[in-house]
Amino acid sequence: MAKLTAKRRLVTSLAVLGLVLAAGLYAVAQQMDESKRDRVVTVPGGKYHVLPATLETTQWGWLDPREPSKLVVASGDTVAVETMMHSHNKIQPGTTMEEIIALRKANPGGGPHSLTGPIYVNGAEPGDVMEIRILKITPKAFGVNFNLPGREFPTIGALAPEMPDGFVRYFYLDWEKRQAEFKPGIAVDLQPFHGTLAVGIDPKDPSPRKGGATDPLAPVSTLRPWKNGSNMDINELQEGATIFIPIFLKGGLVWTGDSHCRQGNGEVNLTALECAYREIVMQLIVRKDLKLEWPRIETKTHWITVGFDEDLNKAMVNAVREAVDLLAVQKTVPLSRHEAYSLVSMVGDCRVSQVVDVRKGVHCMIPKSIFVKKP
Repeated sequence: MAKLTAKRRLVTSLAVLGLVLAAGLYAVAQQMDESKRDRVVTVPGGKYHVLPATLETTQWGWLDPREPSKLVVASGDTVAVETMMHSHNKIQPGTTMEEIIALRKANPGGGPHSLTGPIYVNGAEPGDVMEIRILKITPKAFGVNFNLPGREFPTIGALAPEMPDGFVRYFYLDWEKRQAEFKPGIAVDLQPFHGTLAVGIDPKDPSPRKGGATDPLAPVSTLRPWKNGSNMDINELQEGATIFIPIFLKGGLVWTGDSHCRQGNGEVNLTALECAYREIVMQLIVRKDLKLEWPRIETKTHWITVGFDEDLNKAMVNAVREAVDLLAVQKTVPLSRHEAYSLVSMVGDCRVSQVVDVRKGVHCMIPKSIFVKKP
């Protein structure tokens, strides 16, 4: 009798265990089906979304505030975004200089960049700030660098008149070594970062609009960086960095593209080591407690302020003013504006981000290590 009772208990326990496992497997299967259907998976702190780069989700050369959103997320959600190579992925290993020139001419006034988006963030309103945390970057397998021929494009590139012929070279990206061979004997370490990261356009941006339109919400070329970010080409926007961008339009409207795998400050010949990403994972957070006029960046070691203008001297003035403003309002060690100005002169590292995007860029780096008093 005791053996029979024990056997019944064992059978009952196995049945219960089977039901639990079946229920668990059903829940997992259901979650997988839902993930495939709406491309959203719940993760701590928000949902996880995937936005692939297709001809439908990627725009070539223009930020159009009327472009339908490709994804709608909540503040705090994380998005893995795929990016394309330039000109709707038409630049691939073997694309000739003649073909690159034709692509540049095929989109008058627009940039060469392919931008995935826009992403609409619920709750984002003009006057808020979009905090974008760059969590992970996974590039694709090749990169390219080129300059257009100076005889046809005499203002594009620091030495364009001295480089009458175009030049293009493609590179295999070795992610085990995190290097690309420039040529035998020269290796370039890979440091992927956003070339272009933008929110919706500033209606007061003085950039020319598509087709000469005067409508403040007409599309803006991706060529020029501005208060909404866009083609900043700041090589500090790597994994682990956070950027804060003022919001000008409802929903924020986040775009990214113009992916880079390495760039020197200045980007002097026109391009960096241009590449594309299998995914760039970003957490998007609407900040209603911050007010900014220009983007700001934070890394593990620095605060970074920016300045953009067609005149490099004015870009420098703007970046320095932003650095002084940042230090003058921080609370760790109170500083007057004169003290902040003095400190920027001693410890600020102001670098030319790029000189090839019509509007030049400067970014000033303030090391966090100067504050020996902790907040």
